[in-house]
Amino acid sequence: MPSLKEVRNRITSVSSTQQITSAMKMVSAAKLRRAQDAITQMRPYANKLREILENLSSSLDSNEGVYSRQREVKKVLLVVITSNRGLCGAFNSSVIKRAARAAREEYAGAQISYLCIGKKGNDIFRKTTYTPAFPELGNTSELFDNLKFVNVAPVAERIMKGFADGEFDKVVLFYNQFKNAAVQVTQAEQFLPVVPSASEGASKTDYIFEPGKEEIVLDLIPRSLKTQLYKALLDSFASEHGARMTAMHKATDNAKDLLRNLKITYNKARQTAITNEILEIVGGAEALKG
Repeated sequence: MPSLKEVRNRITSVSSTQQITSAMKMVSAAKLRRAQDAITQMRPYANKLREILENLSSSLDSNEGVYSRQREVKKVLLVVITSNRGLCGAFNSSVIKRAARAAREEYAGAQISYLCIGKKGNDIFRKTTYTPAFPELGNTSELFDNLKFVNVAPVAERIMKGFADGEFDKVVLFYNQFKNAAVQVTQAEQFLPVVPSASEGASKTDYIFEPGKEEIVLDLIPRSLKTQLYKALLDSFASEHGARMTAMHKATDNAKDLLRNLKITYNKARQTAITNEILEIVGGAEALKG
């Protein structure tokens, strides 16, 4: 059985950890509310814009639809969206594993490049065969420090330019989609080229484009693609805080259970020490009598 001092030190350590995890849980809960409102308001607009984009791309010829041009997949860009900080359960590892599996299996014969948005993904892929894309963009992980559309747009523009210039034949986004505070769904979403919608209803929709298809190609399609990347980042940001809040809640509960067991162990050790002292006193008294 450990000594009383060792148990007291462990109780103090676990109690301090419990206070930290409880504080982190409350901070994540506060941030989650704002992030959840942002993605909830953004998602209907982004989904409808994506539907229009897919419908439009099916009606464009190869000269008009530069972002819907299908090519043989020889060079692939994987955009891996993770967080800058840990302590959020399997949030980062699920995205990293999904992207690594896609590079290893789905695009085994292609030349793979990575654009890691988030420090955790960048740190992991840097240790492996890592071909960074767009070093001129600088540290894209800083996007989460001030997550706004105006800051995300240059990254989307560089990706779109790379696809249009033939640097990449396919671009895929890997991120966690926010479902609720406890559930995040790992997504592998094709960003480029834009493919016509597979749904039967969307394929039969006949839109009348005003002012005209050419203007929409020049303005709406780039704006829609920027919106899709921004939505993915908002999804990931909300999912991160949901995952961290859940992880810290479980950590706090585990700390409570551990403290309870440690206190029981401490009381047992203390009682054992008291009993031993009493036995020594009684034994000494009996020896004096003899």
